[in-house]
Amino acid sequence: MAVTDKLAGKFIVIEGLEGAGKSTAISYIAKWLAKNNMPSEQITYTREPGGTELAERIRDIVKMDVVGETLKDKAELLLMYAARVQLVEHVIKPAQNNQHVVIGDRHNWSSLAYQGGGRGIDLQLIEDIKQVSLGDFKADFTLYLDIDPELGLSRARGRGELDRIERLAIDFFERTRQVFLSLTKAEKNAVTIDASETPELVEKAIFKQLDNWLARL
Repeated sequence: MAVTDKLAGKFIVIEGLEGAGKSTAISYIAKWLAKNNMPSEQITYTREPGGTELAERIRDIVKMDVVGETLKDKAELLLMYAARVQLVEHVIKPAQNNQHVVIGDRHNWSSLAYQGGGRGIDLQLIEDIKQVSLGDFKADFTLYLDIDPELGLSRARGRGELDRIERLAIDFFERTRQVFLSLTKAEKNAVTIDASETPELVEKAIFKQLDNWLARL
């Protein structure tokens, strides 16, 4: 079977804290796909929350501060899944059906890590909401970019003003990181990449892990 046939319809996800370098990592994945003869027009890129008109509006709600009203943790969680359903049903699944490779900037693990680990919402409740919303839909391969929260947030600050979530206390991100690490450890089609390394080493690590995954397909 040709490599492009093996990769067609696959959903590859990048996860990580703020400042981990997800956008750069996505460019490395695209480079790896090109190396394996996947046409650029057969690659679909997504981000969460967002990716459709309605999901982008939800992203704005989640990211912004509203004077006089606090977005409650469970409301935030439900908004994330509302946006995710729109993206999966209107973008990801149709792209997969058209034999595209989908590269996602975040997916379901971000809710488990941020709303579960960070916010402290029961992980089983989140799993139940995921099952109702998406059923058994999941990424085919996940690359988790691991970085110390202090370093990640310092990188994020270098990009400009922080949003509502990025301004949370450091212990929020410590808890979030621990859930990401535990999820990666438990999932056979997921790997941890040391995002504190140089761009060259991160690219090399991503290529190696993608090669290993491809060999198993």
